[in-house]
Amino acid sequence: MEQITLDAVDLQLLNQLQQDASLNNQALAELLNISPPTCLRRVKRLREAGLIERQIAVLSVDRLAAVAGHGLCALVEITLDRQDQAALDAFEQRVLVDDAVQQCYRVSPGPDFCLVVQVAHMPDYLAMAQRLFTADANVRNVKTFFSLKRSKFGARVPLPL
Repeated sequence: MEQITLDAVDLQLLNQLQQDASLNNQALAELLNISPPTCLRRVKRLREAGLIERQIAVLSVDRLAAVAGHGLCALVEITLDRQDQAALDAFEQRVLVDDAVQQCYRVSPGPDFCLVVQVAHMPDYLAMAQRLFTADANVRNVKTFFSLKRSKFGARVPLPL
């Protein structure tokens, strides 16, 4: 992977894109007081360097639940029986492809993994638990916390501006 050097404009671009990635190139350039071609070139460079992984829409789970049915968010701690590299990788690969798992973290100390799971309702959670936890003989312990209220949600990385 190529080493990239970031200047103040790059950091401002990254910061602005974290706040609103829907801005077109012209608007982004105006906000940062740079020319549109410079802005486009810099954003392309940041993407190619892998600093911008992807752009997504963040949905309001509360409003969506009112329209599409109740939503259930769970934070799940997973402890495996065996923690060798192959066992950790195998579990991780299984959860990465499951749509119910929004986030997966390998952690230490304590459990081996912490997952953020979003499903429509309890029967969907039970089906996911059967699929990922009960059916895996290497899962020793599962501890689930159900969210009552989401007070804060974000993906913004603090940058030195």
